[in-house]
Amino acid sequence: MIFKVYFQETLMQVPVRERTQTIYVEGESESDVRKKLIPRDYNIEFITPVSGAYLDYEKQHEDFNVESI
Repeated sequence: MIFKVYFQETLMQVPVRERTQTIYVEGESESDVRKKLIPRDYNIEFITPVSGAYLDYEKQHEDFNVESI
């Protein structure tokens, strides 16, 4: 399954909408994705599964890239 992860670059960075970044990660569950991202020291705000029409919509963006960690 593919998950969209909203995050800040560092754990010390306060979540601010204008600085929120996103990546797409393949994983079994939300907790699996969180475990995979531990070494990156991201301040994760939110993780949501992406499938169906939402996934098709996201694939249309040129910055769509699924990271398999």
